[in-house]
This record gives sequence, structure tokens and C-alpha cells, in this order.
Amino acid sequence: MSVIEGAAASGPERTPGAGSGPRFGRQTPPSPTERHWTEPLAESEITEVVALVKADPRIGEHPRFWGVSVDEHRARDLPAGVGRPVRSIVMNPDAHAAWEVTGWTSGTDRSASLQTWTPVDARRPGISSEEARMMAQACRDDPGMRAALARRGITDPSLVWVDPESITGFEPPEFAGRRLSWGAVWHREHREDNGYARPVPGLVPIVDMETFEILRIEDHDSGPPTAEAGNYRSGDWGPDRVVAPLEIVQPDGPGFTVDGHLVRWQNWSFRVGFTHREGMVLHDVRYLDGDRERTVLRRAAVNEMYVPYLDPDPTAYRKNFFDWGEYGAGPLTASLALGCDCLGEIRYLDAAVLGGHREPRTVRNAVCLHEEDASILWKHVNTRTGHAEVRRSRKMVVSSFATVANYDYGFYWSLHQDGTIDLEIKLTGIMSVTGLGPDRTARHGRRVGADVQASNHQHYFGLRLDTAVDGPRNRLSEIHAEIEPDPELDPYGNACRMVRTPIISEAHGARSSDASRAVHWLVENTERTNRFGEPTGYRLVLPNTTRLFARPGSVVERKAPFVSRQLWASAYAADERFIAGEYPNQGPLGEDGVHVWQRADRPLDDAELVLWPVVGVHHDPRPEEWPIMAVHRIGMRMEPDGFFDRNPSLDLPAPAPARSDDGCCH
Repeated sequence: MSVIEGAAASGPERTPGAGSGPRFGRQTPPSPTERHWTEPLAESEITEVVALVKADPRIGEHPRFWGVSVDEHRARDLPAGVGRPVRSIVMNPDAHAAWEVTGWTSGTDRSASLQTWTPVDARRPGISSEEARMMAQACRDDPGMRAALARRGITDPSLVWVDPESITGFEPPEFAGRRLSWGAVWHREHREDNGYARPVPGLVPIVDMETFEILRIEDHDSGPPTAEAGNYRSGDWGPDRVVAPLEIVQPDGPGFTVDGHLVRWQNWSFRVGFTHREGMVLHDVRYLDGDRERTVLRRAAVNEMYVPYLDPDPTAYRKNFFDWGEYGAGPLTASLALGCDCLGEIRYLDAAVLGGHREPRTVRNAVCLHEEDASILWKHVNTRTGHAEVRRSRKMVVSSFATVANYDYGFYWSLHQDGTIDLEIKLTGIMSVTGLGPDRTARHGRRVGADVQASNHQHYFGLRLDTAVDGPRNRLSEIHAEIEPDPELDPYGNACRMVRTPIISEAHGARSSDASRAVHWLVENTERTNRFGEPTGYRLVLPNTTRLFARPGSVVERKAPFVSRQLWASAYAADERFIAGEYPNQGPLGEDGVHVWQRADRPLDDAELVLWPVVGVHHDPRPEEWPIMAVHRIGMRMEPDGFFDRNPSLDLPAPAPARSDDGCCH
């Protein structure tokens, strides 16, 4: 991962202060001797690990990989420049074998090496993009699939898309032991057509993902795909409207600095990482309070995404995915483009990822760093004197986008001048649709096109927050509002108190949100206090939640037990890395994950806490979200709660006077 200039900067670099419009800065990537342990692997490091694996005879003639990442637990606090511990998932499909391989990259202290090969159930590794393409081609080449397509009037298989979908929980018993997927099939009428608008009704191939043999073809409906297009390019729906230009200009350059992957802005500092499974990660988030640098988070990431579809249609009932655990956020990360995803003074970070066929590649502009104006931070007008004080809000935004077949997801971490941290998740892209039957009834979804419906579905994002509020040892409490129960303390009937429930151990660590009781959570340091004698802390608020609308005992329900609650808390453990478990693909439903770890009932008071918030949305589709969906925003927020002695943004300067012709600086 490296810092580069914006993709649109193909011409000469601009001089600071010269002209208007976005400008770009080029940072020299850190040399291997300067590389911090939290930084993502470079292509050179991935290449040397892959070379060592390829030299081992047990991987056979056609090895496949599912990523290489830094082994963060073993790497914690290593000095810069030394070799870094890594772990990779390697497959030999010819032998129906897989391993988790550990080793080291080269550094000033060592040469690259491999250490251990731990066997893994060959069905369990995630599906790579390269395997997805091979599976799609196998379906296009299969005579049975071609015949099924021809019955629907489709005679050019090259215009057919096939997406490999998770089959976990729905494996046909006659194919027990095989690494499997099923295919969602789409058709295009020409090369530039939007295939996701034309589902092929009733056609479902079951595929062996090691041999790419088409094991079975389900054919429930031989009707043709819809004739109605669902394209969304400029000009597809008439002339474009006129939009006035809007330029974001910082004449003196950005207000942040980037040193390798260390970012500093407005008292904040943090490091940007990147992994195969989670994509973008923030490390070591700190706030400079006076002359004291205070920690807030050791690590923050979107750890998993679960998307269950709630529709019994034969092409939809199997749709429920762990998009990170079964595919991987890293290789799905999209390249960002200046002027579209980010505006203003931008710094980009590249990310190196490993493809399924042993070849590393670089995602250019994988992470965007920029500042945004965020309207008013605080304001008051003294109507008695006519004096007004106002401060504008600015935030530091760290963002990335992942494209998961039809859907696109933006992840925007923001640091604010008042000490707040928030994550905004932007859902956009194309809704997954199915063909409508002869009666044109969309019972378990919404009709959005002439012959298609968008199924009811949900999106759950399992976050991972390794807390370090004022230090590594923290405690957790749940706070809720209630009416004062003692009438003597409530003579006027309007007394409300905030009730604190300490979460003392993991047996109590599965929590539910409840907006009607103003439920939120407080992470406190166990040693430091503020000027009032209270422990310093941060508040966690989860405004976007939902419940799973599926029958108890269903595959959808048993596959992802973590979505039953909105917050899970556990004590840090090196091997408890992912909320849904290490290998969710084709595993026994619910065998691993945070709901299992909590059975150990470890203490959570004065512990290295790991919080697992679950942000969710129930998507009831609308016709206005077709053929492409305007961004839907959900997220979570962390606010200082007793961390500071007073508002930490009192030192912000007043904004420049407004122009006389508008009289407004809001």
C-alpha cells in the first residue's frame, strides 16, 4: 500500500496556492526498513511468500490462494524494518486439500521463511475472484446450461453472467464433502447492457469449485428474461440536467499530513492498514490533549458483512452471504477516482492484494484521505447583547469502497474536532432481482421493473473495535433511561435517571439496543479519572439496527447468530479474529464466532476489550431505487463521555466574516 497522487492528475503537479480546484500530493512510500508493523503488505512481500509456498511440493501443479495478510497478534509492537509474521490460506484442488500457512517476510533481521502448515477442511476457504471467473466460464461452456439458456431464447452464452453464490447450509447431500457453489444467472442483450437488470428466471447451476464440474442444473421456469432494460449511464434516460459547478478548494493545502501510513490531523493521529478479509483497517487511534497523547482505539474495522435474502423464490432462497468471510473485502475493494468518490485536497493509498492464482496486484487509490466541511460544530447568539459565537465543523474522512457483484458499499470513518469518531456506511449499486412469475405478484419483495422484483433483504455489518480508552485496560457498562421509581424523589412526576449496568463478564456481553430507553454503552478506563473524579470514557451509540425476519431454526438464522444482538463484548484473544468465525464457508452453521467465544465467560472488567457492534438495515425496496440505488446511509458513533474535562473544541478559531451579500456562514 502506498501513497500516490490522485488518478486524475495526469498533467503536471500544481504548486500550492496556484489556481483553484483539487490538488494532489505525492508521498514517497516507506522503504522496507521504515515499514511499521501495522502497514499493509507490499507486493514484494506477498511475492516472496508466494514463491516459498509454490516451492513446496504438497501444493501440486494448480495451487490456489485466498490471501496473505500480516499476522497482527505476532506482529504487535515489532520495531520498524524487521520481518513481519504472515498467514495465508493455500489450496491444492487436485488433492482436495487446504492449509493455513504461517511464515515471515524478509527484513533487517531475517530472510523470508515459512513456519507451519495447518490443514484446513478443503471446502472452507473463501472464493476468489479468479475462481468466480472460472466458474462462470464453466457454466457458459456446459452443454446442459446452453440447452437451458436456449429454451429461454438465449443463444449467445458469451452475453451471460454467472455469479458464484454461497451455498453454506444448502449443500445437496449427494455432493457431501465437495467444495460447492451455486450460480445466479443473468443475461445481457449486448456488451454494454446491465445484466443485473435481466435475471434468467428459474435457472440454478450447482458447481464443484475445485473441478468446475456442473453437478446439477435446476430448471424451475423456462420463461425468457425481461425485455425491459435497466441501464443507468449518462444519456440513457434523456438529456442530462444542468448542475452548477461546485469546487472544494484549500489554497494552503490539506490540513493533514501523511507519513507512510501514519496520518495526523487536528490533534488526531492514526495508522491505515489493509487486510485481505476486512479491507481498510484503522490502527492506533490517538488524540493529542494538550501535551499528552491519549489512546482511544487500538484497532477499528468492518469485520464482516452478512446479507440474507428473505424470499422463497428458487433463485433467491439460498441467497445469504458472508461477503467478507466467504469472498474477502480486500480483493473486492474498488479503485477510487478523483472528483467522483472524493473531492478537494486528496491523498490516496494503494493496496496490494493476492489473487487466487498466485499473482499479486495493486488496487490503485484503494483508500481516500480528505477533509470535509461539516456545517456547524457549535453556536450561540446572546440575544441580550447581540453577540454571536459560531464555529464550523470539519472532519477527517478515511474511506474505501467495495463492489460485491451487484452491490457497492462505501465505508467512511470520520474523526471530528470535538473528539467524536463515526463510521458511515453507504449502500448503493444495483438491487438483486428475480424474475416475476406469470401472475406478476411480488409477495416477498417489490416490483421494480416490468418483469422483475427486488426481494426483501437485510444488510448486517459486524464491526470490530479493539478499545484502548486512555490505555489498554477498559471496562464496559450499558446505560439506559428510566423514570425515577421513588415517588419521594419525584414529586412532580418528571424525574428521569440514567441507569448503569456493568457488563462484568462475557456471559453478560451480548447486548440489545433499544431506542425507546435511550440505550447506549460506555467504555471506561479503569485507572484514569477526569476533574469530577469519574473514569474517563467514550460512549458508543448504534442508531441503525434491525432484527432478523426469519423463522428460528432456519438456515438464515443459524448461519449468523451474531445478528441477534446489536453489541457483543469479548476479552481479546489472538485466535478470535472474526465475528462469524475463522472459516464460515461451508462449515457447520454457527460453530464458531463471538457467540461461541462468550461461553468462556472471561472477565470484562479491567480487560483488553474487543467490542463487536452490529449495524443493520432492513431493505424494503422502492421503485425509485431502480435501476440503480441512491446511497442509503447507516452507521455508528463513538463520542467522548467524560474523556475530556470540557468541550475540546473551544480552541477553534472563529470563521472568517461572511460576505455582506449573503450574511450567512452556516
